[in-house]
Amino acid sequence: SLPIEPAFWHDPRVTASDETDHTGGAARRLARLITEMFSPAIVVVLLPVAVAWPATGHRIGPTLGWAAVVALFSSVLPMAFIIRGAQLGRWDGHHVRNREGRMVPLSLGLVSTAVGLVILLLGGAPRAVVALDWAMLATLGSCLLITRWWKISLHAAVASGAVVLLVLFYGPWLLTLAIVVVLVGWSRIELADHTVAQVLAGMVIAPVLGGVVFALLR
Repeated sequence: SLPIEPAFWHDPRVTASDETDHTGGAARRLARLITEMFSPAIVVVLLPVAVAWPATGHRIGPTLGWAAVVALFSSVLPMAFIIRGAQLGRWDGHHVRNREGRMVPLSLGLVSTAVGLVILLLGGAPRAVVALDWAMLATLGSCLLITRWWKISLHAAVASGAVVLLVLFYGPWLLTLAIVVVLVGWSRIELADHTVAQVLAGMVIAPVLGGVVFALLR
């Protein structure tokens, strides 16, 4: 099996000249750090907690319970599948940089999220938590469709979508988190994983599609 290293530990594209260029090297290290800190897997674990907390009347037990369902089926299980596939050499790492390789993980993520949604519905989850899962399902489905032809940025989509959902739920003061979206977009471009157009497309599709779904269903 192939060892899997977090992207901020090692990037095979960093050359000797990059290492000697302190300015460029520092920028790439920062970009890798931001990419990992605000990866879709991490955001999708934290976002359900923020949505479930007020939706459950600020009760810790129900909040963690419903958030765990969303996180398990929309982040933990899909990421475990991706990491295992990378270890077996099926993909080039846990971010699956090649577009063609993303189809299977995204498809499995879509199915897993749908299973989580069924559990939420059958279990009588709060309306806002169900709306969140529908919004993520719609966004992921659209990104999967686009990825058949074009490598849209999932990092940018998830980050921007999360900020919009938080603004809809908590108020416009959370627009200050837009700086995080900008930093995530910059990191994906700096690491040459996406073009400017791919990042901007991700920043638009999630707020528009996911935001509308969430607003209608919450």
